[in-house]
Amino acid sequence: MTDPGSRLRGSRCAGCAVAVYPADPSCPRCGGPAEQVALSGTGTLWTWTVQRYAPKSPPYAQPAAGFQPFAVGYVELPEGVRVLAVLDIRPEDAEIGMPLTVMVGDGVPRAVGVTA
Repeated sequence: MTDPGSRLRGSRCAGCAVAVYPADPSCPRCGGPAEQVALSGTGTLWTWTVQRYAPKSPPYAQPAAGFQPFAVGYVELPEGVRVLAVLDIRPEDAEIGMPLTVMVGDGVPRAVGVTA
């Protein structure tokens, strides 16, 4: 898993206040300048699927134990941003609307279930 201290960084437009991930120096809505901001780390699962086939190689390097299917989904943050993430939960436990915490590290963001 990634470092729990890793914050999700995006950007917010100075003019129309739209937030995006990943960060972009300009707004995709109005074209104005955008500043980097820390995004909320917790959101809700918006949609998901199971990746059942190994990605093409290269750049994918298959682990020694072989490919294992995994869940991926979009996590919607309070800022309105949807972040694509690998879901570190069992696919049968995935439920649209469930709370997830998104963390970043090397590669694609990862999301875990929020514990009570």
